[in-house]
Amino acid sequence: MMRIALFLMTNLAILVVVSIIFNVFGLSKFTSQYGIDYTGLLVFCALLGFTGSFISLAMSKWMAKRATGAQVITEPRNEVERWLVATVKRQADKMGIGMPEVAIYDAPDMNAFATGMNKNNALVAVSTGLLRGMDRREVEAVLGHEIGHVANGDMVTLTLIQGVVNTFVLFASRVVGHFVDRVILRNEDGPGIGYFVSVVILDILFGILASMIVAWFSRRREFRADAAGAALEGNGAMIAALERLRTAHEPSTLPKQIAAFGISGSIGRLFASHPPLEARIAALRAGSTVVG
Repeated sequence: MMRIALFLMTNLAILVVVSIIFNVFGLSKFTSQYGIDYTGLLVFCALLGFTGSFISLAMSKWMAKRATGAQVITEPRNEVERWLVATVKRQADKMGIGMPEVAIYDAPDMNAFATGMNKNNALVAVSTGLLRGMDRREVEAVLGHEIGHVANGDMVTLTLIQGVVNTFVLFASRVVGHFVDRVILRNEDGPGIGYFVSVVILDILFGILASMIVAWFSRRREFRADAAGAALEGNGAMIAALERLRTAHEPSTLPKQIAAFGISGSIGRLFASHPPLEARIAALRAGSTVVG
């Protein structure tokens, strides 16, 4: 979840900055006095959209380290760090990828993530809560899951999807902004304040809605990463790790009358980067993999 959340937040921030620069420096040249050059606008939005997405990917390791305070293990200082590095090395070799950086970050929750620009330049990090809350067999399965993300190229896949989504976010916001400026506010002198304000607001709103699409693809990729963890460390170990996570999750404290409106309700599930643990465990027990 950490990996996807940071990626989405970074991407949205870049979109907002791009939108502001786009407007402040008068780059709305694809909106003319009489209409829109749709082809030119689409090409330009694609360039901006994919650039923003790949900048997010390029910054992913740096952002993850800064956000979590993860400390990369350069020289193992104790037996636990030696075991972590050796496990990741063994799994990376088995999956045919370069050795990722291995890091530990201080957090009470049981969590881990992998990120990076490509299969041979990745970061795998685990929380101190994970090391305390799981036995080594389970931690190895979680590490296998994260190595699976790297070997499957999930970050690059999501970056390409995000680039397509960004393109249509930028394109749609400018088309709607033009409509607001010309039809509703009846501005006949080219893009006005109505256009600029509308575009910035719509970039944010459409960007948030578009994150549901990226989250949907992310949920599908989790099943493949679970299958990779099971292949590396055994189906039983991967199921045990997920069961441990499930028992660690506290039930919602919201009253039943309003529980449906909580983040865990249907709207929250649309933005969730991971499927329910029950579904992931069931897929492993059934020996099935969801491909997306």
